[in-house]
Amino acid sequence: MIFYDCATAPSPRRARMALAEKGLTPEVHQIDLRGGEQLGPDFRSVNPRATVPVLALEDGTVLTENIAIAAYLEEAHPNPPLFGSTAAERALVFQWNAIAESQGAMALAETLRNGSPAMANRALPGPLNLAQIPELAERGRIRLTAFKDMLNAHLAGRTFIALHGFSYADITTFVFLDYARVIKMSVDEAHPALLAYMERIRARSSASA
Repeated sequence: MIFYDCATAPSPRRARMALAEKGLTPEVHQIDLRGGEQLGPDFRSVNPRATVPVLALEDGTVLTENIAIAAYLEEAHPNPPLFGSTAAERALVFQWNAIAESQGAMALAETLRNGSPAMANRALPGPLNLAQIPELAERGRIRLTAFKDMLNAHLAGRTFIALHGFSYADITTFVFLDYARVIKMSVDEAHPALLAYMERIRARSSASA
């Protein structure tokens, strides 16, 4: 396998953590997103949509979405499981992963991509240059605060997001909330249950992968 990564970006970190949890060490190619390498012809011959992560399999299959990479890893390398062991558990992991993406990751992306001067005309990932909408940055902050409030209440008396054990939903939740430091919205003492959760996940070896 070949894994196309960017060590400073949150999205490929999700795949990196999943690979680490499975004990897998593929060949890694770092893509310089800040320098625009993803927009060049070499990388776009791998992924025309100009995004990371990408996992290229031995048979030539190219996976360009986190959920596809996670699904492949779970099927091909089932232990340790990241999606539970029953139909209900798998449904819960998919449910909470979707919540983390729609309410957490999208709010973070709205704030960062529409508010950072470094991302002027790059309001969305991919090959298109799109103008920022400043109002979306402010809305993103409101949404991210609401997401943290909801998770803090959800985690009262719980160790993990979806199941009794660690799952892929924890990877998604942790990665994007950890990256919120970039927009100065790190989880802090205002959300004590969520802060304790973040420290539990941060202590896992995969969080340092």
